[in-house]
Amino acid sequence: MLKVSRRDFLKLGGLALSGLALTDTPLDLYKPAEAKGLVRVANINGIQIYDQPQYPRYNDQVKVVGTRKRDQLLYVYEKFQSETGPDFNPMWYRLDEGYAHTAYLQPVDTRLNEILPVENEEGELFEVTVPLTQSYRLTRTYGWEKLYRLYYGSIHWVTGVIEGPDGATWYRILDDLLKIEYCVLANHLRKIPASELTPISTRVAPEQKRVEVSIAEQRLWAYEEGAVVLDTKISTGIPTLQSTNGIPTYTPKGNFHVFSKMPVRHMGDGQMTSDIAAYELPGVPWVSYFHEWGVAFHGTWWHDNFGNDMSRGCVNMRTDEAKWLFRWLLPEASPPKMANPGHGTRIVVF
Repeated sequence: MLKVSRRDFLKLGGLALSGLALTDTPLDLYKPAEAKGLVRVANINGIQIYDQPQYPRYNDQVKVVGTRKRDQLLYVYEKFQSETGPDFNPMWYRLDEGYAHTAYLQPVDTRLNEILPVENEEGELFEVTVPLTQSYRLTRTYGWEKLYRLYYGSIHWVTGVIEGPDGATWYRILDDLLKIEYCVLANHLRKIPASELTPISTRVAPEQKRVEVSIAEQRLWAYEEGAVVLDTKISTGIPTLQSTNGIPTYTPKGNFHVFSKMPVRHMGDGQMTSDIAAYELPGVPWVSYFHEWGVAFHGTWWHDNFGNDMSRGCVNMRTDEAKWLFRWLLPEASPPKMANPGHGTRIVVF
């Protein structure tokens, strides 16, 4: 087995982020035996690593021992709750160099997949199963152009199989918002089987389902016949954010109903660019809309700071929980339909 030092891996962490370097080099080859997992730096400004599990602003004895840039990868040796907080989220990781707060570190994995034919030309749902993968678009003028990076856990409509810029097999993706096509390495994506898309709790009467969201507690509860079936931390809108489109950035309070569900949605400013600093979120998974501003429940890969307001109005959820809720909520979704409208489950935000 290939042996690489931890210091060399830190260098590799930057190199692997081309997206292409992951093709034939599973990161498990470099994983120290004692490592418990892998995380990706999700913050555009990077993160700091400290010699203690505490922020310097709370203790002037804490020292910064390292920094990491956006999209670098780090092995995790322990995730724990620090006795010194912070109160808003006391969870920390123990890393090679020291300690980092969990807020902007995305837990990821590296799973390379069997390449499958695409049977439905309208599109089939695939999930990214590597920390990130680099997308490209074939243009008449410039040939293959680099576009945005697609991240672990994001979902995409795959419409075909092609030969990519490196001669390998790539999947062709249709952007659900912009209706343009671009491509990524095929073995970086996993086809989502029909068994993961079927509705759940279908025998429960529609009026016996409801979701409650507490802004103050940053918490969500789903109820069936009065009993809680999901209780989890979420992240709602930050009221003080500057709006870029005239729509308020807080999560509205009141009584609503789900009116449309989309298994995937390109969110952000609605552009396709190679600038990783741009506010673009192609492939946001498991989207359930309940307010006319476009406010929805959906999965989240750009932070892990649930229990605190973090969004521009939507209800950010852990991706696996957003997926469960998507399947549980009415109206029922029927892929390969991109949008599934209808008068659905009652939502109470307070």
